[in-house]
Order: sequence, then C-alpha cells, then structure tokens
Amino acid sequence: MHALKEDAPALSRVKHGYTTGARTLASRSVTGLARTRVTPNALTVSGVSLCLVAALLVPFENRDELLFYWLGAGIFVLGSILDILDGALARAGGRSTVFGAFLDSTTDRVGEGAMLAAIALVFARNGNDTAVVFTVVGVAGSFLVPYVRAKAEALGLRGDVGLGSRAERVAVITAGLVLAPWGLLPWAIYLLAATSCFTVLQRVLHVRKQLLSGGTNV
Repeated sequence: MHALKEDAPALSRVKHGYTTGARTLASRSVTGLARTRVTPNALTVSGVSLCLVAALLVPFENRDELLFYWLGAGIFVLGSILDILDGALARAGGRSTVFGAFLDSTTDRVGEGAMLAAIALVFARNGNDTAVVFTVVGVAGSFLVPYVRAKAEALGLRGDVGLGSRAERVAVITAGLVLAPWGLLPWAIYLLAATSCFTVLQRVLHVRKQLLSGGTNV
C-alpha cells in the first residue's frame, strides 16, 4: 500500500511534465498560425475528419496489413495533433469560445470512437471475440474518462487524475496499429481498456476524497 501511495505522486509528476511540455510545444507551433485566418474550429473539424479517414482505412488491412495499418496510424496521429493545436491556437489568438470548447470535446469522442469501431470490426472479422469485448470496454472507458472529469469540474472539483487521458489513449491506439502486423493490436486494446477503466475509478475516488474533505480542490 505504501509503495502505491509513493508511486502515485511520481506518476502525476511524469504526466505533468510531458503534458506541460506538449502544451508549450503546441503554443510555439501556432504562433505564426495565429496571425492567419485559420480558426481553431477549422483545425478541430480537420482533425476529426482525418481521424475518420484513418478509421475508414484500417479495415482494409486484409489487403495489405503494413500499408493500411501504418497509413491509418499516421493519419490518426496527424488528426490527433490538429486536435491539440486547436486549443493552443484558440489561446494564442485570443479566440477561445464556449462553442469551440464544446465542439472540440465532442469531436474528440467521434474520432476516437470511430477508430475503435474500425479496430473492433477487424477483430470481429478475424473471429477474435475476446478482443471485440475489450474494445467495447475500451470505448466505454474512453468515453467515461472525460465525462467524469467534466462532471467533477461542474461540481467545482478536480477530476483530471490518472494516466488514461486522451493523449495516452491516442498513444496506445497508435502503437497498437503500428505493431498490428505482428499481432500486437489486441494487447494494445487490452491495455487501453484496463487503463481507461482504472482511470475512471481513480477519478471517482478522487472526487469522493475531495467531497469528504469539504469539497475543496486538492
């Protein structure tokens, strides 16, 4: 138990480190873009569109595994990067809006859900029922992770703990697609499902802890 308690702050520091680094890099990347007519919402729509294209490509893996898995992974990553840059562009250009934040959050679920649906289709076609079930669990967990955070923040509490946020999920899915020709995609989905569900539990317990301590952000 003591080891787990000691590891939790360490994991939080690791996550804070790469999250801060990614945001800093994103902010620098959009400095020039902020002077153009490109809008954050345009990046959001472009990002989800690319993720949908990637999801459409993955089921063609039965024609050429290396080509379609890797092409899908590359386009999925590019779409996800645009999703990071839209928020950075909104902040850099002073164009943050409530609708933009709403659109960004909604399209995140669309892009990720579409890719996981495509992966589930591949598993079903190959007769891997176990992987299909874990993919469905991964979808549920992936959707619940941001929902729990949003619900916590609506109550004035913190709900951003855990390592199963979208950046980590995108990394796991992408790694799974890259390694899919060698049969490792199911294992990536098992990891995704496990970390997503564990993160939901972490966030629920963290909210409970805050409420028990008087409802303050801790």
